[in-house]
Amino acid sequence: MKAGFIGLGTMGASMAANLQKGIQKDGHTVVVHDVRREAASRHLKDGAVWADSPAAIAESCDVIFSSLPGPAEFDAITYGEKGLLSTIRPGVAFFDLTTNSPSTVRKAHGDFQKKGAYLFDAPVSGGPRGAATGKLAIWCGGDADVFEKWKPVLDTIGDQARYIGPIGAGSVAKLVHNCYGYIATAAAAEVFSMGVKAGIEPLAIWEAVRQGAIGRRGAFDSLTDQFLPNKYEPPAFALRLAHKDVSLATQLGRELNVPMRLANLALADLSEGLNRGWGNRDSRAIMLLQTERAGVEVKVDPQRLTEALENKAKHG
Repeated sequence: MKAGFIGLGTMGASMAANLQKGIQKDGHTVVVHDVRREAASRHLKDGAVWADSPAAIAESCDVIFSSLPGPAEFDAITYGEKGLLSTIRPGVAFFDLTTNSPSTVRKAHGDFQKKGAYLFDAPVSGGPRGAATGKLAIWCGGDADVFEKWKPVLDTIGDQARYIGPIGAGSVAKLVHNCYGYIATAAAAEVFSMGVKAGIEPLAIWEAVRQGAIGRRGAFDSLTDQFLPNKYEPPAFALRLAHKDVSLATQLGRELNVPMRLANLALADLSEGLNRGWGNRDSRAIMLLQTERAGVEVKVDPQRLTEALENKAKHG
């Protein structure tokens, strides 16, 4: 087997190195390409083969991986002169590990399909440290059967390779993950600035919060209690009490002249929830306001949710 890897930047260099460690011992070959040949020096020293272009990789490899800055670079290696589509062979699987645009990969998927090849959007999560250690989530969108065929190779790159759904699904999952993370980052900055301006030492705030309900449990874990099953009664914490708490926080922000943009958005939804008569429902019922605005319903079958939680407990 020959496996190609395009893009040897901060993330790609480590993922390609782990791919080498994982398959070369069994007699397989890794072929690498980057816009800078010097980026491949460690890989070539460890036995990889250099390719002068994406086309050279496509014409010789059975499976291809790419790790790129974004959609423009993906289009360049796909459609550009000496791009992958110029020489891709039927049956080849191409896993793009880039955080990409769902519309970009869906369009390209059709073009690879015309050539008899299989494109997957397969963005990763775990950062540079995870890329180096192999502690990476890889969220794949594409053909389920082909994913299963190549999963053992994906496992050499990351320990949590998972099939998410049809093409584009991996990119959507990654964008949800990253957007949530940066909203949470902005929220953390907002409430910490309030606490510090109120005279509390930052480390003391951090140590206090990490011992509370938020700190003791991952934020996404709590979604299994009310949001995913769409069940907000009986309340774990009543909406009217949450309204009181956020009202006090924004009041403190006003007293200290601290901008509280996100907190005031949350307070507006809590106030709307009260006006709808939801005061004694769980505080997370305000999430229904957003799903209503979006025109979607979020409701997971209880049995499926139980199985997912059991799987998480078993495998982490």
